Amino acid sequence: MTVKAATHSKIPWIETPLIKSATLSAAAGCNVFLKLENLQPSGSFKSRGIGNYLVSQLAAVQAADTRSARKPHFYCSSGGNAGLACVHGAITLGCEATIVVPLSTTPYMVGKLREAGATEVIQQGASWQEADKYLTETLMPDATARGEAAIYVPPFDAQQVWDGNAGITKEIVRQLPATERHYPINGAAGDGNANPATSVPKIDAIVCSVGGGGLFAGIVQGIDELGLKQTTVVAVETEGADSLAQAIARGELVTLPAITSRATSLGARRVCQRAFEYGMRDAVTSVVLPDSEAIGACRRFLDEERLLVELACGVCPALCYNGQLEKLVPGFNESSVVVLVVCGGSNMTLEMMDQYAGEQAK
Repeated sequence: MTVKAATHSKIPWIETPLIKSATLSAAAGCNVFLKLENLQPSGSFKSRGIGNYLVSQLAAVQAADTRSARKPHFYCSSGGNAGLACVHGAITLGCEATIVVPLSTTPYMVGKLREAGATEVIQQGASWQEADKYLTETLMPDATARGEAAIYVPPFDAQQVWDGNAGITKEIVRQLPATERHYPINGAAGDGNANPATSVPKIDAIVCSVGGGGLFAGIVQGIDELGLKQTTVVAVETEGADSLAQAIARGELVTLPAITSRATSLGARRVCQRAFEYGMRDAVTSVVLPDSEAIGACRRFLDEERLLVELACGVCPALCYNGQLEKLVPGFNESSVVVLVVCGGSNMTLEMMDQYAGEQAK
């Protein structure tokens, strides 16, 4: 379960809005809602899972040693967004955070981490795996030897992270019935479309991006906890960062030799075990898109929704723009309710978007 707000006076995440997109609904031919996780304090959904992990670890430390005045020093390896969530969360809770990112992380993101207040930002290794190895095998042992209360913060592979991310599903279910008051909806997304036994609104699909699998695992966990048996989860990756899709195809975990996608936020060469187990379910559909579609979707999403997001996030609206969504949702029709998790991400600027588009045009 997510750590209750009453445990601490400070909580590093917020409840985000759920809105209907008229343009995406028209493009897809159904009711498309956006869960705006890009509005989290760190700029991405990572604030939920990482924030919940930090709160739970801080509570455990305080419960184990009520006499110590030492605050934990959190250490996180990340492609960028998990590290940013760790820094924001740590500062909210009055702690320090050191972040290790791979060499592929952009100078822009490194600067964002430093500006957010990271104690230190270190670049090490070609991918997240190498950065994580340096953090756990070198940096943290040295910190412990200096007497720090060093705590490792996994970017996606921990129950407390999934517990935090499960809150996305729970908020969607709670918020959806009220949307009829504000938006024209085909069919009834609120009470009229609910399961009469549970009064839970019918959600045909939730679409999310997959990197290491923490967001995906949390969403499916939330679906299980709420008994949403009719809800399909569409898990989207880009070519060159498709470790979940390859694992599903082979029926076993796969470690990619390298991340070749420009969507580096999806840059986990291997998904967590829990994500793989969920990915093998019949109610989960895996989709892989090329970088070009992610780039084009980001540009259109900015134009039509006025939201600037990373390529890792753009793959979700891309399914509406390219006409694939209707093929991925069982029983798809104009009354279907589909929620896109706008995971956000801070590694995007207008200049970067133009650069990506220019590279694709060559």
